Amino acid sequence: MGEAVLSEVEWTARRDAHAARARRWTGPHHERRAAGRKHPVLDFLFSYYSHRPSRLERWHPGPGVVLEGAAARDYLRWPVYRETPDGVTLDVAAFARERANTVDFARRLLTATASRPPRLGCFGLHEWAMVYRQRPEQVRHDAWPLRLGGAGTDAVVESQRVQCGHFDAFRFFTPEARPRNALQPTRETQVELEQPGCLHANMDLFKWAYKLDPATPSELVVDCFELAVRVRGLDMRASPYDLAALGYPPVRVETAEGRAEYARQQAAFAEEAAPLRARLIGLTDVLSRELVPGG
Repeated sequence: MGEAVLSEVEWTARRDAHAARARRWTGPHHERRAAGRKHPVLDFLFSYYSHRPSRLERWHPGPGVVLEGAAARDYLRWPVYRETPDGVTLDVAAFARERANTVDFARRLLTATASRPPRLGCFGLHEWAMVYRQRPEQVRHDAWPLRLGGAGTDAVVESQRVQCGHFDAFRFFTPEARPRNALQPTRETQVELEQPGCLHANMDLFKWAYKLDPATPSELVVDCFELAVRVRGLDMRASPYDLAALGYPPVRVETAEGRAEYARQQAAFAEEAAPLRARLIGLTDVLSRELVPGG
């Protein structure tokens, strides 16, 4: 693998630009936390996903990049970096050995997902199934009203075909909602079922990007994060919650028009996610080659 050599001026400029881009999101998150304000849409990116804001702000160049200059030696604090005569670089082989299981699973999942056509018939009913037949005090975002009330929300679940294939959404269904799902996904069937039309599969590109940190170029991590922010917006606009006061007008999936709008936006996100998924697959290919003798 050929290596690109970045001067200290070049790579510190990229590092600083990355940090500024990330702080567009981490700054308001810190402000909300300090004020004790919850955000039912954006908190998800920092609570469900486990990548700390400080790590999102941190820049890593990715494989095949050598950083010149004295400041590059700061990267040696991470054991997966090494010093060479030209500068400091990621020790790709050491990282691949350390994260072999994650690399293998991510590669299999992302490749399988990319190989399938998007399915667009779920209409976001997973969020409805997560509150099905719950008492008001049980509802996760109980500070925000349900647009149709509890009985109206339950009626939507009962009148529509629920067909969520994403395990990490399905596992939050209420016990009463799970038998209503057309699929019964498990962690073991995740590679078999995941498909590129799924909003959660596309948000999860952020998860796979940061699970391969610091091998993932940090620009790619934030690309995936910003896609997840936009997808999460649709996710919650199509939910049973009334979040219009926060700037998230509803996509009324209880109507034919709302379902058509959801499917249009779902298809657009599938198209937008495809090149990011391909970049992550390319990264797992690079890492996997280090695990093959003579690779």
